[in-house]
Amino acid sequence: MFVPVNALVLPKCIWDFINQVRVELPVQYGFIHPQLCEEDGDRFLADFLKSHRKLVVGACAPNMQRKMLKDAFKEAGLDINTDLVSIDIRDMTTADAVKKVEEALEKMEG
Repeated sequence: MFVPVNALVLPKCIWDFINQVRVELPVQYGFIHPQLCEEDGDRFLADFLKSHRKLVVGACAPNMQRKMLKDAFKEAGLDINTDLVSIDIRDMTTADAVKKVEEALEKMEG
């Protein structure tokens, strides 16, 4: 599981958030991209997305994430409805945002 985060909608302390996620939660790694919905975000996703791998994205509203990322997922052979776990972490405290990621990961584990 991976947790990319759109830096424009991150909690107040971006580095505390991503460090807590990658150290304390069961993810392979976490990273920050300044804006996945821009052209360089498209290039990054084309390179990064792999079949049979779920992606947790903390960013804007989930419906907007699906709208912006659907083509990249389709091109990678992924089903955006099952391979994307999108969570809205806009304007949250670091603790609240980490909790949202933790809850999403727990839900994925079943």
